[in-house]
Amino acid sequence: YQPGQFVFLSAFGIGEAPFGIASIPAHGEVLEFAVQRLGSVTTALHEMGEGDLVGVRGPFGRPFPMEIMKGKNLIVLGGGIGGAPLRPVIQTVLESREEYGHLTILWAARKPSLMIFRDELDIWREAPDCELHLTVDESETGWEHDVGLITELLEQVAPSPENAITISCGPPIMIHFVDLMLSEMGFTPEQRYVTLEARMHCGIGKCGRCNLGDKYVCTDGPVFSMDEVEDL
Repeated sequence: YQPGQFVFLSAFGIGEAPFGIASIPAHGEVLEFAVQRLGSVTTALHEMGEGDLVGVRGPFGRPFPMEIMKGKNLIVLGGGIGGAPLRPVIQTVLESREEYGHLTILWAARKPSLMIFRDELDIWREAPDCELHLTVDESETGWEHDVGLITELLEQVAPSPENAITISCGPPIMIHFVDLMLSEMGFTPEQRYVTLEARMHCGIGKCGRCNLGDKYVCTDGPVFSMDEVEDL
């Protein structure tokens, strides 16, 4: 599997749902996911313990073009649980640091306690040629970073579009306004990548809920460049 792909996880007797893979093969024979409790399947997964059986089907979907990104400066923008499929991109860059340019990570959550992969943030922050910026909508005791929307953080960081590629994932409203700002900053549609996992429901192109024009997010994506999305 590759960064950006997804699988179906099954809770036997309850159902299955698509989840973006949040790990890379280089880290061993382990698949990692970030699962937010929202429905019957995710609730069942949350209630499982070590040794319980989970069905896994996949991988599916078009991955991030990591080869195209080599030698480029990367700006990764993750919001909430949407940061999960971006973690493999970050891990891949850090595993092969010399193959990629400067890495800028903008990581957002509703509040600090809901920020995913909190135990890895210091590793990312201290990695060579990497900068990490954090923001939350609501502060909590001890929070020492930004408070506000990720668009406000993006305006503050102001990354350069020169030799750069952006990668965004999060709630649809976040992706919309982040992409508008990136466009205003001079990033071309070909430089701006998104993964639209939040639009998927069935994951296999049958329900039609994730269609964009003549394409389905779950089968033709979930990774798209904005020039592809703008054509739909």
